[in-house]
Amino acid sequence: MTTETTVASALDVSALVADLRAAQPAWESLGLEGRGYWLRRYRTWLLDHADELARSLQEETGKTWVEANIEAPYVADVITYYLRRAPHLLGERRHRAHSPLTLPKRQVEVRRPFPVVGNITPWNFPLALSLIDVVPALIAGSAAVVKPSELTPNTVRTAIDGWAAIGAPPVLACVSGAGESGAAVVDEVDFVQFTGSTRTGRAIAQRAGERLVPYSLELGGKDPLIVLADADIERAANAAVWGAFCNAGQMCTSVERVYVEAAAYDDFLTRVVAKTRALRVGTPGPDFNLDVGPLVSDAQVEIVSRHIADAVDKGARVLVGGSISGKLVQPTVLADVDHTMNCMREETFGPTMPIMKVDDLAHAVALANDSEYGLSASVFTRDARRAREVASRLEAGAVNVNDVFANLFTATLPMSGWKKSGIGARMGDHGLLKYTRSQAVVTPRITPRRELQWYPYSRLRSGLMLRALRWAAGGLPGDR
Repeated sequence: MTTETTVASALDVSALVADLRAAQPAWESLGLEGRGYWLRRYRTWLLDHADELARSLQEETGKTWVEANIEAPYVADVITYYLRRAPHLLGERRHRAHSPLTLPKRQVEVRRPFPVVGNITPWNFPLALSLIDVVPALIAGSAAVVKPSELTPNTVRTAIDGWAAIGAPPVLACVSGAGESGAAVVDEVDFVQFTGSTRTGRAIAQRAGERLVPYSLELGGKDPLIVLADADIERAANAAVWGAFCNAGQMCTSVERVYVEAAAYDDFLTRVVAKTRALRVGTPGPDFNLDVGPLVSDAQVEIVSRHIADAVDKGARVLVGGSISGKLVQPTVLADVDHTMNCMREETFGPTMPIMKVDDLAHAVALANDSEYGLSASVFTRDARRAREVASRLEAGAVNVNDVFANLFTATLPMSGWKKSGIGARMGDHGLLKYTRSQAVVTPRITPRRELQWYPYSRLRSGLMLRALRWAAGGLPGDR
């Protein structure tokens, strides 16, 4: 499916956000039940049009048919989770008085949405990353605008057109374009959600900081996988191959570097090479006969090619793969790597798996933490206690034990990046609450003509008030 997209100027974005801002109060006033009605209808629309959306994803990104079909159901699952969780998170919270002065006050905390949320999204999972962040924003009562990557605008626009197709209120919109359009979104909205490169994320943070609007950033990753000598090597090898080459390695949570204890190194290499050779690579169609498709852009191919060449120049061995034809990069396993190589330091975002032998656990953890990124990590061992120990020492927002990026499918847990991998989190309770502001509402239970602390001040009334405060704060003089 190919459609024409109109690039949005700054004036276009400003006008669109103004319309969303005007529609948002009525959307908020529907209440959670009213908003849930439209989100449930939208969930149905997404599932009914899943094949159409998958075909569009495949045309834009080159995904395999399996991977193209994951995104719409994934979003539907997120809708279900947040609709179930929202009543607990968004309901009024009554607080108990903490001192004598507040005993006669009703104290209630409510959550109010940011009026307009802007979501700027990348090309690797265009549909999922555009919607899993606006879904909780809509449930919270915000209006939302999505600016998809200029490389993959059509699927996102089709999906957001579906919101209008079900007759939902006009609180979800899409703008097309590159950097100028994204910058205009940042300049207009009340909360910015961004997924993409660390360089662009830093620029967005600076601009949002100038405007004093909050933001959440999910940025790059260089995720390590540690294989200890006592691990189930067959499972570890299967996980590493999928973790490194899924979506042609174009995932922020891809396995981008592997550290294997010396005793397991040769066995692990043998298994990984055999499994990588068995992968079916090509330009996919709407069937299930391929495992790895092409990269999205020539620019991404150039990065992968550069990383492989740099590693080889510095002494690494290509055990399998390494060849490139157009945008098809054969899944590549590199051995004898070290931290002088770009493939171990920079985000590759392509189908490579550099594997390094390590002396012991301490060596593996030190190397895993030797990175400016900290998105997620994996550790393979049969010892559950040891796995928890490793997790407590890794500098990453998520640690998967005997698994790879399983946290992406756990909607109850936050996905957060440490170090240069991001600020804030998506998913979990925080993934909804971040689109809201807390508001304190205090109401007197009784209404005397004046409160104890009001004018006019007097020795008697002030003394009573101060004694009450001192008592609440830890006791009166002589009580201790």
